[in-house]
Amino acid sequence: MTAHLAHIRRHPIKSVGSEGLDRVALTAARRLPGDREYAVLTEAGERHARASQTQNEPDRWLPKSCFVRGAVSPAVQAIAGGWQDGRLALSHPTQPDLVFDPQTQQDRLIDWLRPLWPAREPAVSRLVQGAAIWTDSKWPWISILSLSSLAALEADIGHGLGIHRWRGNLWIGGWTPFAERDLIGQILHIGGVELRVTDRIGRCDAVSADTDTGTRDLDMVATLQRLHGRTDFGIYAEIVTGGDIAVGDRIAA
Repeated sequence: MTAHLAHIRRHPIKSVGSEGLDRVALTAARRLPGDREYAVLTEAGERHARASQTQNEPDRWLPKSCFVRGAVSPAVQAIAGGWQDGRLALSHPTQPDLVFDPQTQQDRLIDWLRPLWPAREPAVSRLVQGAAIWTDSKWPWISILSLSSLAALEADIGHGLGIHRWRGNLWIGGWTPFAERDLIGQILHIGGVELRVTDRIGRCDAVSADTDTGTRDLDMVATLQRLHGRTDFGIYAEIVTGGDIAVGDRIAA
């Protein structure tokens, strides 16, 4: 089977919703445009943010421990949604739908998130944009995952997992299961775009949550370790040569 680009996924707010794209323009040495452009700081993350901010926005990359994230609250993994007519539209199975302007209505998001965040944790504080894009990796990489690997993992576990819990950028169809683990250092071609595979994606407990319900349905990290002797799933890649990509494009290594 010829490998092809099956899905393009973008996450406008780190750990809070996601959206599918039909096409996107990639730029060399940059992340996927608009991905993790915003993030929600917790009170524990404010110390780091205030030590490195300009005009009330952080001016450098901050670690994921500063933000609302699924590893701490499985409930946030069930948030869906993205851009809609210039505003962000979010939904959750236990919350009323929310549509807000991230520039002028940040308080509405914070109020909406509070019931989904554990009371024992430092409280949600504010939405930040800043100079950085808030991916888990400090480096300007995008994430690439395999539908065949996902299908093999689902077969081993005995039930569906879906693509959303993994929060990947590009999903590839047609690879041999887990063949991506052997691509480190190689160049992938999607149309005229070239991507150099840089690393495997180590997984945290966020992927243990069912994204339909926002509840933990298994220990995914332990499951990966038991099945494969390792806890990675997916790969990172750096854009070497930019250009336009679209769902359905062929992939060559």
